[in-house]
Amino acid sequence: MNKILRTAAVCLAVCSVAFSVSSNNSFAAEPIKIAHVYGKTGPFEAYAKQSHVGLMMGLEYATDGTMEIDGRTIEVIEKDTQLKPDIGRAMLAEAYGDDEVELAVGPVSSGVALAMLQVAEEYEKLLIVEPAVADSITGANFNRYIFRTSRNSSQDAIANAVALAQDGASIATLAQDYAFGRDGVAAFKAAVAKTNAKLVFEEYAPTDTKDFTASAQRIFNALKDEPGRKFLFVVWAGGGNPLAKINAMNPERYGIEIATGGNILAALTAYKAMPGMEGATYYYYEIPQNPVNDWLVKEHQARYNSPPDFFTAGGMAAGIAAVEAIRKAGSTDTEALITAMEGMQFEGPKGLMKFRAEDHQALQSMYHFKIRVDPEVEWGIPELVRELTIEDMDIPIQN
Repeated sequence: MNKILRTAAVCLAVCSVAFSVSSNNSFAAEPIKIAHVYGKTGPFEAYAKQSHVGLMMGLEYATDGTMEIDGRTIEVIEKDTQLKPDIGRAMLAEAYGDDEVELAVGPVSSGVALAMLQVAEEYEKLLIVEPAVADSITGANFNRYIFRTSRNSSQDAIANAVALAQDGASIATLAQDYAFGRDGVAAFKAAVAKTNAKLVFEEYAPTDTKDFTASAQRIFNALKDEPGRKFLFVVWAGGGNPLAKINAMNPERYGIEIATGGNILAALTAYKAMPGMEGATYYYYEIPQNPVNDWLVKEHQARYNSPPDFFTAGGMAAGIAAVEAIRKAGSTDTEALITAMEGMQFEGPKGLMKFRAEDHQALQSMYHFKIRVDPEVEWGIPELVRELTIEDMDIPIQN
């Protein structure tokens, strides 16, 4: 009887160990779920597609092609905001609640992003904002669960102010009448105020504007009698093509030069009619010189027969940041991730990036450019004038 009991005890112990090993292996094999909540449909569809391609390539690059972290497979769940704030909120809540994702990335629109921030706080889960740029995302509406790899409006504004705010220059702005445009102009205005240039007029137009005649006339009237060099600085995303339409109205007859920031390759076609135009950009594939961007350019060209675009780089940065954070934290626990990410530095396609601890904004280089025209290239080429590094820009903390 004792022998039988001993045999049973051994069997029980072996079974317990086997069960424990099996359970541990099962736990280790659980996927790391990441939601990409972005506007797959709507006016910013092109931006969204680039962002998603970049995110997947960033995850691939950071995991050396395995799409695994510590033996756990990365699973990306896509959610379409349709560029509507209420749907964005619902999709993010669904991702955190029903899909039980560890973190989320997105969205494209600043307006949608602002609606989603509180959801991250309610669920106590991370949202890596990419590519929405409104300052208020990591400013007035910031909460500790928000990190942003995208540049913010202040980074755009300060870089463009460096390019345009020459001594004595007079500047007017044209922007979309929503968070992206208004935050962009507010940041630009603050940056210009620190120079000897002056902002003399602000014009806002609905995001779906197609006829810019009235706006252009108000801008021309405001600028035409101003002394010194005169710029119209355009802050615009999506359709409408205000650059080409206003340029066709011959602003040069009043001595007015059009200026703007960088954009996707399709939008840069309009820049070809404006050789010598200056501004500052977040990314153009030929500018950064580093191993990450070299890989991105080579692989994107091979896979898609085109160079990576403006928002591809941002998506890649978000993917790399997510992997680096999980590795550094040694966990997907939210509190561990926040601790790991505050002050975290990592290399993206633009080079060094750093999450500022105070507002979780990624500090990064921007690029002062001048448009060069090549007959063999479909778009105006943003040729580098000067790289503006993290140290070159005093980005305000606004929360």
